[in-house]
Amino acid sequence: MSPRKSERIMNLAICLLLARRFVEKSQIREVVEGYHDLSDAAFERTFERDKDELRAMGVPVETGSNSALFPDEIGYRIRRKDFELPPIGFTQTETAALGLAATVWESATQAEQAVSALAKLRAGGVDPDPERLAGLAPSIGAREPAFAPIWAAVAERVAVRFSYKGQPRRVQPWAMAYRRGSWYLVALDLDKGERRTFKVSRIDAEVVRLGKPGSYQVPAEVEMDAVLAGLEPGPADAEAILAIRDGRGADLRRRARPVDAEGVPCGFSAFAVSYSRTGDFVGEVCAHGADVVVLGPPGIRRSVIAQLKAVAGGRK
Repeated sequence: MSPRKSERIMNLAICLLLARRFVEKSQIREVVEGYHDLSDAAFERTFERDKDELRAMGVPVETGSNSALFPDEIGYRIRRKDFELPPIGFTQTETAALGLAATVWESATQAEQAVSALAKLRAGGVDPDPERLAGLAPSIGAREPAFAPIWAAVAERVAVRFSYKGQPRRVQPWAMAYRRGSWYLVALDLDKGERRTFKVSRIDAEVVRLGKPGSYQVPAEVEMDAVLAGLEPGPADAEAILAIRDGRGADLRRRARPVDAEGVPCGFSAFAVSYSRTGDFVGEVCAHGADVVVLGPPGIRRSVIAQLKAVAGGRK
């Protein structure tokens, strides 16, 4: 749905919701932005479509007349009592899940949205305990320079142009997925006419939007779950020794085994964690920041330190 159409339908809903009496079509045409400049025939078609879309979304648009003497003078309204949702309650488990989801993001853009969501939950009397959630929360980083514009392009269904490994690409972004420390973009390559998967960290920061939002749809026959399953790494063939802060790094702990190691900081425990893709594993470790320390091998430790320094330098 285009932004203009969304705004018009929202204005119609607000108009009918605020009305105490049935609102006739002529009045709706006068007060609802988006109908003013339409011809009579275009207004009739557009209004009927908008009304049907509201009903399809579950909005109870009621038809009736304000006068028993003139029942043919039809109007429309939305009764507030029929429109408003009943009070929503959450079980303890559901509350924990909502709070856990809000603690996942590390990127500034997504973190702001998560903080806002938590604030709304607390305003409604739902207050997840952050201390109980800390040990369970995975850590999803989004430090790639191209992350924000690509994320927006996926959400808005707008084609983009960028440079990937030095080569220009024009794509229709379909979906993004986070796998073992790295973000991936699944998209239709417009020049090749084929589906492609791009590692977001290899996309240059300059992402140019092409065309208008909502200009395409992901083909219904595309099994996105199957496509994303192909991003899973192969069998692990290497192992690193990590010191993980107690109560943190649940996603790493799930595939790790406890070990004895030297140089483990106070409040940390040592684990052997297997991996298959070095670059992805380094990104996954970096996403945990100060909660994970690489004890070995030296190559992984150097790579993690270098990447963390680069991130810290970029934030200055």
